[in-house]
Amino acid sequence: VQLQASGGGLVQAGGSLRLSCAGSGRTLGYYNMGWFRQAPGKEREFVARIRWSGDNTNYADSVKGRFTISRDNAKNTVYLQMNTLKPEDTAVYYCAASRAFGTTSTLYDSWGQGTQVTVSS
Repeated sequence: VQLQASGGGLVQAGGSLRLSCAGSGRTLGYYNMGWFRQAPGKEREFVARIRWSGDNTNYADSVKGRFTISRDNAKNTVYLQMNTLKPEDTAVYYCAASRAFGTTSTLYDSWGQGTQVTVSS
């Protein structure tokens, strides 16, 4: 499956953004989906995941209560709603697809190209 992430941008602290991840080639309904992020000089880290059915989601502690992952399998798209953004959320955000349901990036087989999120203080 090919993934295309979009929706990043520059926002002030406290603001919101919604990232989208559109799938092509195969239906995303076959996959568990995750969002990861990588800040400059840091390793890629898990942000959120959602089961293929949409009935199970998990978040990193750093974003819990502020970010929401969701999916619309009919539109072949996964979303990451990000509220109350902080400067430390600044990173390139990647969506990824996996047959497994995990938080480790090595479990994910297909990756989008990434979208930059910059939060100013």
